[in-house]
Amino acid sequence: MKKINIIKTFLLCAATTFVACSEDYFDVNTPSNTATVEQLRMQDLIAPVIHSTMEGQRSAELSFGNYVQNFVSTGGGAAGQTSASGLWSQVYLYVLPNLQVVKAKAAETGANHIDAVADILIAANIGIATDTWDNIPYSDASGGPDNNFPTFDTQESIYTEIFTLLDGAIAKLNGADDSGFVLGSSDLIYGGDIDKWLRAAYSLKARYQLHLVNKGVVSAADVLATAQNGFTSNEDNFAMYYDDQRINPWYSAEILARSTGNLSNDIASQIVSSMNGDYYPFEGGVVEIDPRLPLFAENGDEAEYKGFVSGGAGVAPDGTDANARFRTDGFYTSIDSPLMLITYAEVEFIKAEAAFLANGGTTTSVGSNATAYTAYMNGIAASMDMYGVDGTDYMADGAIDVGETALSLHHIMKEKYIHNFLNPETFVDYRRYDFSDDVFTGLEIRSEEETSDAEFSGQWFRRANYPATELNRNEANVLANQVDPVVPVWWDE
Repeated sequence: MKKINIIKTFLLCAATTFVACSEDYFDVNTPSNTATVEQLRMQDLIAPVIHSTMEGQRSAELSFGNYVQNFVSTGGGAAGQTSASGLWSQVYLYVLPNLQVVKAKAAETGANHIDAVADILIAANIGIATDTWDNIPYSDASGGPDNNFPTFDTQESIYTEIFTLLDGAIAKLNGADDSGFVLGSSDLIYGGDIDKWLRAAYSLKARYQLHLVNKGVVSAADVLATAQNGFTSNEDNFAMYYDDQRINPWYSAEILARSTGNLSNDIASQIVSSMNGDYYPFEGGVVEIDPRLPLFAENGDEAEYKGFVSGGAGVAPDGTDANARFRTDGFYTSIDSPLMLITYAEVEFIKAEAAFLANGGTTTSVGSNATAYTAYMNGIAASMDMYGVDGTDYMADGAIDVGETALSLHHIMKEKYIHNFLNPETFVDYRRYDFSDDVFTGLEIRSEEETSDAEFSGQWFRRANYPATELNRNEANVLANQVDPVVPVWWDE
């Protein structure tokens, strides 16, 4: 009988409004870590798939977070080219094969809502995969042992499939499901709340539509219309929480590693300088730093936060020693911290950008309309709420509350960049605007002092290489699609 991979016995749950815990769920005897398809329920597969989806997002960020200067390697190192192999493994070994089984079982039982959730998860996974590598195996990748050499689909065709999947999921979730099958606690994101999955589908669709606006494939007005049906509060955030038994991977890789003398990352100057008043000097005399900064970084109790210049051998932008490191009990670096795929605040920033562009805005224009400005301020408020800080003074400061007539794209994208700390979506944003310092204030390419890859000196990385495992197994098709990592992906051309 056919067998598929499953994750070891676990259920990730925490004290949260998003997921109900069940201590004995997955209490099964599978010592070989495999089970036959016939033995597994749809619900048995959804939790591992969600876990792999979120771990895949983090795997991508391990490289791309350095590219967009959220962090640097220990002492200021800039990352070189990457294969993002961890993401590849999650998508092709653990997510897509299991979701194929879920969809087959859903079709047999008429479980339309579970089928819709599977479609959303497929869209999210092939979405980040194509944004990482451009062309990827998909339509020819489901044959398993019967097809070890899948051809690659173009990114353009993958985007068509993303929208087909999400539109199909929206239709199914809006329709009836009399099957009697529900996800319940196997749904590590929403605990089986179908209305939240519906809003997630619209939110992801708006995100992927936004990627194509500069390509001329989708209009900004279309993005705005989709986003209006997306998340309505932080209760909708697509977040998976850890606990003290199954610890957050950022906590493990950054805090535990640093405390035991192992390599970890430090906080980059681009994110710090966007939050400490360097790039956007505060005007009211009340605010000294963005109140979210101490949730990301610690500075050894020094007077100022000084981020590490990317590739700068340990220096801050002013030439002194940098001091910003991941906070020991930070929002993302605590034992029970969440991993986030997409949030309500991001959806508000998507609305703000789409409305700004629909109103005729450009990368350098000044002024917009009430729709763009309201969404911009709503996004900041939602971010402050999500991070649990008081943003009243920050939002009232003249550097932030610039008014409709002074709103520029860089205001929106700065706030989205800050909010989406450690989210690989930022790498998409940087590429969409060609790493422009008009849009990302203060942005400079990595210094060459501490760069791990000098082959592409002076050039921004725009994609990952295909992993060596796939090259070894499927050489002809990989070589037919492999290009240098500084070559734009299709939507970035």
